[in-house]
Amino acid sequence: METTSTQLEQMSALLYLSSPALPIGAFAYSQGLESAIETGHVTDEQSLFKWVETVIAEGLLKLDIPLFNRAYRHVIESDYRALNACNAEVFAARESFELYEEERLLGSALMRLLRTQHLLPEDLDQGLDKQRPVSLIVGFSIASVQLQLGVEAARLGFLWSWLENQMAVAAKAIPLGQSDVQRVVLAMRPRLIALLSDAAATRCTISSGLPGQALLSASHETQYSRLFRS
Repeated sequence: METTSTQLEQMSALLYLSSPALPIGAFAYSQGLESAIETGHVTDEQSLFKWVETVIAEGLLKLDIPLFNRAYRHVIESDYRALNACNAEVFAARESFELYEEERLLGSALMRLLRTQHLLPEDLDQGLDKQRPVSLIVGFSIASVQLQLGVEAARLGFLWSWLENQMAVAAKAIPLGQSDVQRVVLAMRPRLIALLSDAAATRCTISSGLPGQALLSASHETQYSRLFRS
């Protein structure tokens, strides 16, 4: 079946938004993985796969993705009051200083990018609460809508971007060879599609978080030797 121009536009938007080259500084953060490596929880290819699978299935899909689904809908409906409330909830869900700062700094960088590329409509910009920074989740939802990216593709882009960054962390901090890293990525592809194909991926209600990841992130704040900011 031949790919239509609309599908190609969606694919190009997905590649742009989920690219590691997106200049928001995501490469500087490990989301607790560096601490998991330091404590011996992640040491090789197998434990890395278990780490990313668990964080996605039990954390991102039950906390970040419901918040993203909600934010995406609020942007589509131009419900800025609800969008601001969702943004506040994102920050409330960040259980360590490092995770909070990561959300704030990456979100702020993404919003600057949207403004410089004229991808932020004036009414939306005016509707945002100026007393609080914009989270990465809300910023990603705004970018997805402005790039005319469907919500299903946007969810994939959000998770894929996170997965790619985790692989970069593993390659540097374990350290793991590129062939090992790519085996984890390839093994995660069908698992990721299966998780996103489940009806649970479309929900807007938070069902859980990952306290273990939050504890690892908190302990990372005083880790003696570290490469990453979370």
